[in-house]
Amino acid sequence: MIKGKNMEKTRLQKIISESGFCSRRKAEELIAQGRVRLNGRPVHLGDKCSRKDIITIDGERLYIETKRTKRYIMLNKPRGYVTTMSDELDRRCVTDLLDGVEERVYPVGRLDRNSEGLLLLTNDGEFANSIMHPSRHVTKTYRVTVRPDISDEQLVRLSEGVELDGKPTLPATVVVKDKQEGRVVLLITIKEGRNRQIRRMCEAVGLEVARLRRISIGPLRLGMLKPGTWRDLTAEELRALRTAAGKPGGKAK
Repeated sequence: MIKGKNMEKTRLQKIISESGFCSRRKAEELIAQGRVRLNGRPVHLGDKCSRKDIITIDGERLYIETKRTKRYIMLNKPRGYVTTMSDELDRRCVTDLLDGVEERVYPVGRLDRNSEGLLLLTNDGEFANSIMHPSRHVTKTYRVTVRPDISDEQLVRLSEGVELDGKPTLPATVVVKDKQEGRVVLLITIKEGRNRQIRRMCEAVGLEVARLRRISIGPLRLGMLKPGTWRDLTAEELRALRTAAGKPGGKAK
């Protein structure tokens, strides 16, 4: 006997991410921290549930819509905003910039408060996970202004990888875009997304980051979108991103 869809059980973190509450990775963190309950009982990573079960996060029930409009948004994040849904320090959040967006969307990855540029937001957990998962190697390119100057040795170290938290970064593409007295503009492309990775890579080789702006994620480019504004992705852009994250290694299926 084949079970109907409403009887199928799915991993809890997937249900949470598909609800638009947060990304799958964040959902896994919430489960590991003991903040999620299923029908009143504690849960563990790997537990499954159906859409009829009662899921609570920090005591509040998660409401799951059976039909939900999926949104895929690109935002030009200005400096001074944090990429969280809410902030305990009452700092400005990127979601404050999304005037007119009724769906609950969340950031795909992060840009720290002093960084700016291209940020994706969505309520599609599967899509977010495919872009962020380390095995997909979706590239991200940053325009980085550093001080005071950069040597050939520093360029080689950035390109070949530097050690962060006891583990070397993957090889990066580093191009000198502009060079003036006391400042250098670099284009740095990486295939992973560790916490504050670009800043920490530069600091590790003795460079001070004066400005950091993400200009592309995979084939998606920031273009002429003004700081603080957003737009929905086009069907072509969404298709290209899905292709870039098609399978581990970032190759299309």
